[in-house]
Amino acid sequence: MFLYITLGTNDLARAMRFYDPVLGALGLSRLRTLEDEIGYAAPGDSRCRLWVTRPFDGRPATVGNGSMPALVAATRAAVDAFHRAALAHGGTDEGAPGLRPFGPSFYACYVRDPDGNKLSAVCERPELA
Repeated sequence: MFLYITLGTNDLARAMRFYDPVLGALGLSRLRTLEDEIGYAAPGDSRCRLWVTRPFDGRPATVGNGSMPALVAATRAAVDAFHRAALAHGGTDEGAPGLRPFGPSFYACYVRDPDGNKLSAVCERPELA
């Protein structure tokens, strides 16, 4: 459904220090580094699907109340790693990793990046014994 998603930042260098390890926990990597934006992609994808950018209009980036990209995590351990990396790199906790009432195997966490953008990592695979 989505071609890409953008999140605003007021400090691109700080955003790189946050997003590189946090998205790396999900197997994503920075594919593009431009003057005003950075783009992340999944392995084998030549197109960035998540961009972190200074706003095009030059005004300060603001947080969209109610906005939150949810990123796919292959395992519950990846959700846990995403959460730990976010907190270790300047993010804040908005909900520790755990099962949520959105499905029998909906395991998610919620964080905010240093600019206040809310993010989630979700694994919908059942836990293997």
